Amino acid sequence: MWRVLLVEDQAIVRQGLKVILEQDKNIEVTHEAENGLQAIEILEKYTIDFIMMDVRMPVMNGIEATRMIKKRWPEVKILILTTFNDDDYAMTALKEGANGFLLKTSDSTKLIEAVHSCMHGGLTIHDEVAAKVMPKLLQSARREAVTIDLSPRELSITKLVGEGKTNKEISEELFLSIGTVKNHITQILQKTGLRDRTQLAIFAIKHEL
Repeated sequence: MWRVLLVEDQAIVRQGLKVILEQDKNIEVTHEAENGLQAIEILEKYTIDFIMMDVRMPVMNGIEATRMIKKRWPEVKILILTTFNDDDYAMTALKEGANGFLLKTSDSTKLIEAVHSCMHGGLTIHDEVAAKVMPKLLQSARREAVTIDLSPRELSITKLVGEGKTNKEISEELFLSIGTVKNHITQILQKTGLRDRTQLAIFAIKHEL
């Protein structure tokens, strides 16, 4: 069962999210926080697998909290959930290591699917946000991956990561074991100097792989 931390300054929203998420037998909301600083304090004491994080909160906002958490606990998955359809928020959150960005207009099924996607290595971006964020990412340098000397297999895996595929989906598509996919991704991260899978997905999109 995945241990989930809800970080949201409005108690009624936290209560609603808890009810929605715990409809899934794999999810247990074990902790709640009103701001990013409280979230960090909880992580220092307890094991958390997944965080659903608001952006605008007092004391410490969701973007700053994501930056600090990913530096100290890179294995923790973070999904940004906000009312603000702002591509700058999304760009910054993803660059800081967030594993997804959804709007609070998302239905309950989408929220639960997003948790599963993030926990299995996928990247979830709300359609309305993706429509604005992707073109910005594509304005950057093209096809620099060639200079990094990725093998054809590594390029294929990177492309699929950029499409939001999980390790299981990649393994099925390329007829590889999940362990082999994981090893390839580790090697790709080392070659590219990227921090995690989210940055690799952005890298793939940015360079049109």
